[in-house]
Amino acid sequence: MPPARSHIHELVTAYLERHPAEAPALAPLLRMLDEDAEPTSRSTTPGHITCSAVVVDHDRRVLLVHHNLFGLMLAPGGHVEAGDRTLSATALREVHEEAGIPPGALCATAAYGLLPIDIDVFDVDANPAKGEGAHRHWDFRFVFQAVDRDVEVTVRTEEVSAAEWRPFDEVAAPQLRAKLRASGLDGRIEPVDASALVHDGHGRYLMHLRDDLPGIWEPGAWALLGGGREPGDASLEETVRRELREEAGLEPGVVEPYAVELATGTDGLTVPIQVFTARWNGDPADLPLSEGVMLAWFHPDTMARLRLSPSTLDLVRRHARHTARGTGGPDGPDGPDGPQAGSTSVPHIVGVHLYLERGGQVLLGLRHPDSAFAGGTHHFLAGHCEQESAVACLVREAREEAGLLIDPADVELAHVVHMVDEPGDQPRIGFVFRARQWTGTPEVREPDRCVSWGWWPYDALPEPIVPYARAAIEGIRAGRPYTELGWT
Repeated sequence: MPPARSHIHELVTAYLERHPAEAPALAPLLRMLDEDAEPTSRSTTPGHITCSAVVVDHDRRVLLVHHNLFGLMLAPGGHVEAGDRTLSATALREVHEEAGIPPGALCATAAYGLLPIDIDVFDVDANPAKGEGAHRHWDFRFVFQAVDRDVEVTVRTEEVSAAEWRPFDEVAAPQLRAKLRASGLDGRIEPVDASALVHDGHGRYLMHLRDDLPGIWEPGAWALLGGGREPGDASLEETVRRELREEAGLEPGVVEPYAVELATGTDGLTVPIQVFTARWNGDPADLPLSEGVMLAWFHPDTMARLRLSPSTLDLVRRHARHTARGTGGPDGPDGPDGPQAGSTSVPHIVGVHLYLERGGQVLLGLRHPDSAFAGGTHHFLAGHCEQESAVACLVREAREEAGLLIDPADVELAHVVHMVDEPGDQPRIGFVFRARQWTGTPEVREPDRCVSWGWWPYDALPEPIVPYARAAIEGIRAGRPYTELGWT
């Protein structure tokens, strides 16, 4: 069965929401989808659909192959075949056939997922040798990120030759070139799905038994709750909270990023998944499960007897080891839920914040109005510590959020804020680090979190501003190393 018309229509509709000016060029295709002709068949005239794979490597280069028919360096691609369930599956098959790159060596990008980055419309001359008259192609171009830095390319077809990696600016197709340059793709692998490592505070982990049905990811296996990011999710934290709510009616108070895991999707693509931790200690039988077969608690020692992926078992065991050793893992220093029995200690959330000064001004970002934290408010460049030191977290966040390169040797602690929003809430510790020097100009790299960066005078800070950011700036200017907020 070729890809369903409804699938193609959804792709075109989503694409035109991003590129409404291209509606006239795609109007004939939309009309074809309402007619009897098969839009993916190469015999359909006056035009039909083809697909290409735009593969981006870690150095922001695109893989191009010399297409013998057109005599041009193009992205790997071709016609849809009957066994292709989706158009993106066509693109993946073509890049495997033409360049020898299997789907598992690639992953979707957070910016585009499995939506096309470009739909090109061009006319093709008649080819008497194949019995084809002049016709039109609507070429759906899907962008994929290379998982590893070194990608082995082996040209394996008579239709193409001479593969090359070229910078965005050297892509011949003008429409694709412009979209790549404006895309913000920088070669980084970013999580596109989110899952929750839910534990009960007594060493047990909540597992989800999936439906054993075709098309289900890991059918009939035990897995973590979670799913893919949707367009309305402002962040992956919102994704995991929505999935917990929709799948099982779970709404934990605090979820924290723990690790990024690589899994294999139903189409063979590698899927980077942001794993969050959350604590809950209820009865799974009381949850209104809407997907899958059941939920149940398991101890890591018994999970080897379950049908589940080795990577999930390894993830749970790593989390259990970190917390059992009291190593200060993502859930706290004393155990999987922070304090041990009989202890009055409480786990604290640790955040890092970047304090940059330039000519009597400090750098602040305006957070996206739909951000899960401080929407529409000015704040430091900031992030939560993962499995890393605070300084390493700061360096990573500066690069990921604003494109700034900072040497850890140029970082010094400027201020500490110990805060709680309301009595009884989970406390937070904010480390504010000053970078004495840096490379780069602040730019918006994560538009779902921050919409702009600006330099503000110390005595004229913008409104609204996160209260503890203002308190930290005032403390730094006054020479105080420490501030407490919200404590009674």
